[in-house]
Amino acid sequence: MVDGEIAFHRNKYREAGVDLVLGQGRFRAPRTIEVAIADGGTRTLVGDIVVLSTGSRARIDPIPGLAESRPMTHIEALDLDRVPQKLLVLGGGYVGLELAQAQRRFGARVTVIERNEVFAHREDGDVSQVLHELFHDEGIEIRTGVRVERVEGRSGDSVRLRTTGGEVIEGSDILVAAGRVPNTDGIGLETAGIERDRHGFVKVDERLRTTAPGVWAVGDCAGSPHFTHIAFDDFRVVRDNLAGLDRTTTGRLVPYCIFTDPELARVGLSESEAKSRKIAYRVAKLPVSNILRAETLSESRGFLKALVAADSDRILGFTAFSPSGGEIIAVVQIAITAGLSYTALRDAVLTHPTMAEGLGTLFTTVPARS
Repeated sequence: MVDGEIAFHRNKYREAGVDLVLGQGRFRAPRTIEVAIADGGTRTLVGDIVVLSTGSRARIDPIPGLAESRPMTHIEALDLDRVPQKLLVLGGGYVGLELAQAQRRFGARVTVIERNEVFAHREDGDVSQVLHELFHDEGIEIRTGVRVERVEGRSGDSVRLRTTGGEVIEGSDILVAAGRVPNTDGIGLETAGIERDRHGFVKVDERLRTTAPGVWAVGDCAGSPHFTHIAFDDFRVVRDNLAGLDRTTTGRLVPYCIFTDPELARVGLSESEAKSRKIAYRVAKLPVSNILRAETLSESRGFLKALVAADSDRILGFTAFSPSGGEIIAVVQIAITAGLSYTALRDAVLTHPTMAEGLGTLFTTVPARS
């Protein structure tokens, strides 16, 4: 499948007449890049417009012994040809949760180690709770409020994590999923007049222009939310601005989905975000078990939740912890983008039996305006 995708995109480059140069690039002067090609040669490219899209990589924290233990990142984990005996996952973010559940279902014993006191701490409390319950029910151990101060051993054989509390956690493999860092070091940005922020991301304005004339940056390296769909939208922002249009990233609605089973998807505000911004809201919540399609699938775990403005019928945010959650939020996202009131979804005739049909029932439970 991966090989097929690579071949597809290479063919697209060829059909478009694009000169695809594979190698390690580095700025040698403004808008001038020297590429070290795999066959040992070099090639110098000069352009009127340069777009940086160097992405990011998994962050390996400077914990003594961690780098020496040769931990897996998502790259190595997806290339495994064996099931770890006991996998220790450092970090409870998107990658950590998805791969922890997958490896557990393959048969590995799994422990997720999260430095924060609350599991999935960026989510609302009810979301954090159902995720915790899901992992507990599947036999995944969750350790919160744990900080690792030293790692001993070698991943793939035997490893030991020594915590600040004096505990030793043992396993066979380590998967690091504790955030990402941009691929912006060692490529000569300073030579080209391209500034970075204190985290290493390329500095860009709302149109994704860098500090160097004629140079733009998109995706992870520009500090955009780390999702493929956002990197693609960044491309559209740059494309349209180069075509003379006026397009920015300001106020962009960013959806996301964690591809656990069930999926966790959200767009717009969460309850905790609304409270922190002092935005008054009404909340509607529907158990997935009330959606007939979920019952027919025998997948009744989870809920749908919507936030509606207190003084209008505007949808502020939506969360789905449910089968096909990533598909359901697209319906609500379009409604938010179009400025539709929640009643448009409440009164819509939605196909039966589908998971999206639950939106009609959900929005009938929105409390009346006070």
